[in-house]
Amino acid sequence: MKGLYFNDFGGAEVLQYGELPDPEIKSGQALVRMHAVGLNFADIYRRRGNYHLAGEPPFILGYEGAGEIIASERVSQTELSVGDRVAFADSPFANAELVAVDLEKLVKLPAAISYETAAATMLQGLTAHYLTNDSHSIKPGETAVVHAAAGGVGLLLTQIIKLKGGKVLAVISGEAKRVAALDAGADAAVLYDEEWVVRAEKFGRDENGVDVVFDSVGTTLDASLAAARKGGQVVFYGMAGGDPEKVDPRRLMDESKTVTGGDLWNVLTSGEERGRRTAELFSWISESKLKVRIARRFPLAEGKAAHEFLASRAAIGKVLLIP
Repeated sequence: MKGLYFNDFGGAEVLQYGELPDPEIKSGQALVRMHAVGLNFADIYRRRGNYHLAGEPPFILGYEGAGEIIASERVSQTELSVGDRVAFADSPFANAELVAVDLEKLVKLPAAISYETAAATMLQGLTAHYLTNDSHSIKPGETAVVHAAAGGVGLLLTQIIKLKGGKVLAVISGEAKRVAALDAGADAAVLYDEEWVVRAEKFGRDENGVDVVFDSVGTTLDASLAAARKGGQVVFYGMAGGDPEKVDPRRLMDESKTVTGGDLWNVLTSGEERGRRTAELFSWISESKLKVRIARRFPLAEGKAAHEFLASRAAIGKVLLIP
């Protein structure tokens, strides 16, 4: 098979495309021929060497994608079989034509959900789902700040908050992204250089800050705490802009604020859990309540260009790799 891989950590230039051994499926796995693969900032972190990475050189990136089962080794009863259209969000080595995936990590795709939609939804959609249900369960009337609101997670997060009856102040980095965030349903959008913390304070129900801030940037964590009301919450789930500064627990006590960390791997604990959450996401998509935006599609052979595009922060929506 062909795949995208690298032997040494570094910039996008370390990526290579070429022949790799076909994966051997073990008991309880299926062999999936990939049709679409999701590219995420975590792949950039892994390529740089500062995030957990499975396997040994040559390293194959990617944990998310969609395709067709072409072989299976069963160990228990399952509804999945050869020929089924499936997707996954948390199985390694996805940047290849063929991927061996544990059966319990596969989700069968409804007829209305395409391979590309699934690959653009699984990881980021499930992230937005747990953020608004587990990290902070959005209540009708609550106010929220969404960082990087025109990114893949940000656009889905904005829409789900609105579905739950909340109000969204989108924080973005350019005019095109402002338009995208507002199109996704944000009540207002502000650029990072437009005194967004002051805007957030006024956006809150009592004009003293918002109920919750969803922060995926990292370096903005201190400002996110300032934007939250007394008794409010910051949900930290990413560091696209770099590592955050340390938080003084005394400040949290004095202002009655909380900081919650979030990681999708800690949420996807079973096949039933994946199925329940993806079923709701796919239902929203099928009913046009949730719209998935694809920023660009790159052939898998052009993985270097895809990484550079994502790192440039020009993407509005999801970046896909097509084997």
